[in-house]
Formats: sequence, structure tokens, C-alpha cells
Amino acid sequence: YLVLIRLFLGNSCRFIAKPCAINLGIQDSGPHRAQPNAILEKVFTSITKSPDGKRLEGLSKQLDWDVRKIQRWFRHRRNQDKPTTLTKFCESMWRFTFYFSIFFYGIRFLWTAPWFWDTRQCWYNYPFQPLTSRLYYYYILELAFYWSLMFSQFTDIKRKDFLIMFVHHLATIGLITFSYMNNMVRVGTLVLCLHDASDFLLEAAKLANYAKYQRLCDAFFMLFGVVFIVTRLGIYPFWILNTTLFESWELIGPYPSWWLFNGLLVTLQVLHVIWSYLIIRTASKALVRGKVSKDDRSDVESSSEEEDVTSNSTKGIFSTSSNGSNRLNGHMAGGQWTGE
Repeated sequence: YLVLIRLFLGNSCRFIAKPCAINLGIQDSGPHRAQPNAILEKVFTSITKSPDGKRLEGLSKQLDWDVRKIQRWFRHRRNQDKPTTLTKFCESMWRFTFYFSIFFYGIRFLWTAPWFWDTRQCWYNYPFQPLTSRLYYYYILELAFYWSLMFSQFTDIKRKDFLIMFVHHLATIGLITFSYMNNMVRVGTLVLCLHDASDFLLEAAKLANYAKYQRLCDAFFMLFGVVFIVTRLGIYPFWILNTTLFESWELIGPYPSWWLFNGLLVTLQVLHVIWSYLIIRTASKALVRGKVSKDDRSDVESSSEEEDVTSNSTKGIFSTSSNGSNRLNGHMAGGQWTGE
């Protein structure tokens, strides 16, 4: 049911996003399609999508094709299953709309909440704290969105950070559900709003990249990096973890679920550290090269000739990326922003 809601809203957003993309010059054209070949297609579907040097040489003799031509065929065959830029633009537009709306809804709601200004208020009179309708809908919307991300991750393109994102979604869903069932919704709203603070900036950067506004893309990405690091490595541990680990212990004692609740929050903090490192590495490359380089988390292969690297080493000829060391994890892709 939650996934259907997301699909409905996402498709509704495309009615707006698609005309915007077309006006920006984004074409609904996919990558170059591979030349039909029954033998290579069978290898691709049944054996491997990235043949090694020995298999390439065998296919070269069997088909009387040059090895580089076979490499190119496999690259085109892999890329033709990738979504078009227009599809990715529409998806990012949908995510941007949600993140932007839910973040400012949260800020507006929390601005008048006493626990926003004094986190000790999260634990006064616990667990006998009223659940208002605004708080309820805020929680349900966030829970629905993260459940949809959890399910869609298995049908979307597999990314390098699949496992990390799966753990993140699982921990987030666990926290939202657990805090709701235990009426820890006050501190839960702080966690949700804090995590939404940087997400819409990332989607804005991807939209700018798809539209080929490189400077705007770089600016949004840098702003995203700053906000992400400040919120996830600064505010989160010193504001959120401080109240859940220490203030809650002081005011209501070590309640039975204290360890599980804080264990999930600390798991998120570990993921924050990993992502912050990868973001800083990408930003450092941007400063050196003058623009955001390809994100290490990107799963999209290059469509240029850089993948056709000929090597005379003992390992033979392999198809690799000239930026092969760059393997960050799923949100962004500068230079050629091809993230989520």
C-alpha cells in the first residue's frame, strides 16, 4: 500500500517534471544500443555481464571480432538497461519535492514545540505525552516514504552502496516504528527533521547536473556537503545522541528498550561517518579539478572510450574505468551526476 502511494505521487510529479526537463533540453533518449548478437547476448544473460580477459580472447576467436569491439559491445549492452537522463530527472524531481516539503513542514511544526528548544522536554512526563494529529501525520508520512525506499531498492538499479543503504533504511524504519510504539515521538521528530535538512539539496544538485548547469550543480553539492557534515557529525551527536544517551538516563532512568533505541541511533551515526568521509573525498577532488568529479557511489558506467583500456600485462585485456577507484555510494554523481 505504501509503495503504491509512492508510485502514484511519483507518477503525478512526472507530469510536471517531464515538461520541465524537455524545456531544459533533456532528451528522452537512452544510451547507444548494442548490436544484436546471439552469442554475446547468451554470454551476457547466462554467464557474465563483464567477461574477463580470457573469455574476451575466446569470444574474439569465436566471432572473429577485435577484443575492443567485444568490450564495447558489453559496455553498450550494460548501459542500455540504465534509465535515461529524463527518467532520472523525474525521479530526482519527485524526491526533491518530498524532501523539501517534509523538511519545511517539520521545521514549521517543531518551531513551536518546546522540545525543539530544550531537548529535556522530550522526557518530561514520559511516556504520558499527547500525540497530536500534526505529529501523527508527520510520522506516518516519513514512515511511508522510507518503507517505499526499502522496497523500491530491490527493483531499482543496483548500486555500489546497496548494503549500506539497506542498513540505513532498515535502521530508520526501525527507529520510526520503535519510537512511535514507545511514544518517543518527540525525540523522533528531531531525528527526522535533522536528516531531511540536507537531502533536498542533494536532489537539487542532481537536477542541476541533469540539466547541465555545472556551476549550479557544484554549488548545490558543496552546500549539501557542508549541511550534511554539520548536521550529521555536529548537531546529531551533540544534540540528539546527548539527549537519548544521557538526558534520558538522568530523567527517566535505564528503561528496558534504552539499549535497542540507542543502538539504532548509534548505527546511524556510524553510517554518517562513512558517508561524510566519502563526501569530503568527492569535494576535495572538486576543489582540485574545478568541478565535482564523478561520485564514487555512482553505479553508471562511462559511455566514452575510457572504458576500453588496452593492457599488455599478463592479465590480458580488460574493460575498466579510468576512474575505477571512485566508488562512493548512491546519492550523487558529480561531473556526470548519475546517482539515484
